[in-house]
Amino acid sequence: MNFIEIKNISKSYGELEALKDVSLSVKKGELYGLIGPDGAGKTTLFEILVSLQKPSSGECWIDNLSCLKDADILRKRIGYMPGRFSLYPDLSVYENLNFFASIFGTTIEKGRELIEDIWIQLEPFSDRKASALSGGMKQKLALCCAMIHQPEVLFLDEPTTGVDPVSRKEFWHILNTIKNRGIAILVSTPYMDEAIICDRVSLIQNGKILQTDTPLSIIESFPRTLYSVKTDKVHKLLVRLKECDKVHSCNAFGQTVHFTLKNENTDVKSFIGDDIVFEAIVANIEDCFIELMTTNNGKRN
Repeated sequence: MNFIEIKNISKSYGELEALKDVSLSVKKGELYGLIGPDGAGKTTLFEILVSLQKPSSGECWIDNLSCLKDADILRKRIGYMPGRFSLYPDLSVYENLNFFASIFGTTIEKGRELIEDIWIQLEPFSDRKASALSGGMKQKLALCCAMIHQPEVLFLDEPTTGVDPVSRKEFWHILNTIKNRGIAILVSTPYMDEAIICDRVSLIQNGKILQTDTPLSIIESFPRTLYSVKTDKVHKLLVRLKECDKVHSCNAFGQTVHFTLKNENTDVKSFIGDDIVFEAIVANIEDCFIELMTTNNGKRN
């Protein structure tokens, strides 16, 4: 049974279409990722779901309650963590948590069960101002404040942006623990490597869903042979490949270049040369995302 249901949501600001006919669903106990770059429409969708904005068209429900008509009821059942650090920097860790608990008519003691694993890490810094915390600890505090009233669903908008890799990994481990309690989690991120951690994902670009599936299924559906070249002349090789009419797509990944061909029967050595070492590799989520944008303007049959 779907706990979150989004049907044909569109949102326009004048001539700008921020969201275009977006549909997706999330089950209880599911960690669902909305994956896309800045400006893709992720924050707009989240603000509609938590009733901060109204859609231009379409509908969305949480546990069969309308996000528009039943907003007052749903606010008590939703945990929302916006993209920007939204807590009070001059209040201590404890004061922030106590404040948010009071807003929802509860106390830290009553809401502590759900946040216990995170609070254990925060408690030694309970008297420290929020502004003095590290990026990772700020996000943990924000997550605690979003969960102190024991919500049934969490909306987390780019929670690991600007956080160091170790803290990012730890944060996603926390999310996996939370989902095991039966909480529906919709999380957005611009980091493609985080998509693989989710149960299901929707890839979004320019306000439009490109593909929805499990991360593994998306990877397995990559339609072309993907080649990789490791080189210390990445830019030079990219220019060369982009000028070649046999190449379908090419992109840099650190010190490597990934590329695909228009015709699978093309002999790679015939245009890349014998002096360049290449190999066929398995695509990752970022390769799939780029392929979706390259092929038919983001439409795959």
